[in-house]
Amino acid sequence: MENRFDLLGIFEDTKGKYQDKAAFIAMMKQRTFQGAVRVIKLCDAIPPAPSNQVIIYQVVKSATSVGNNYRAACRARSQNEFYSKMCIVVEEADETQYWLQTMQATEKGNQEEVEVLIKEYTEILAVCATAKDNTYKNIKRK
Repeated sequence: MENRFDLLGIFEDTKGKYQDKAAFIAMMKQRTFQGAVRVIKLCDAIPPAPSNQVIIYQVVKSATSVGNNYRAACRARSQNEFYSKMCIVVEEADETQYWLQTMQATEKGNQEEVEVLIKEYTEILAVCATAKDNTYKNIKRK
């Protein structure tokens, strides 16, 4: 069987199946957690101002929600519950991206870190949206 190394650093076979699901889940839990930690640290360094407070509140809220709801999805008792939680993860990852892009456009915070976080949440969003969409297809087949 031929393997390739995907952009997340996880081996997948030619049929697109991850060889180690547990490792993939652990990696995604870690990525979503570290993403939230990095957003919090980024925001802690931004000086208080009325517009900053709104952006900081929203981006921290959405970034922490990504990790929290991903963990909840991993504990789902059914495909329907998993799908429901992944819908929230996708929505919150998209919102995090929006607020990070707003920070970039308004030059708030360390711009190098903002750019790195935008890329990270773009990848998280892509992975989670694919999982959500595949789950939806599996539910509809039943």
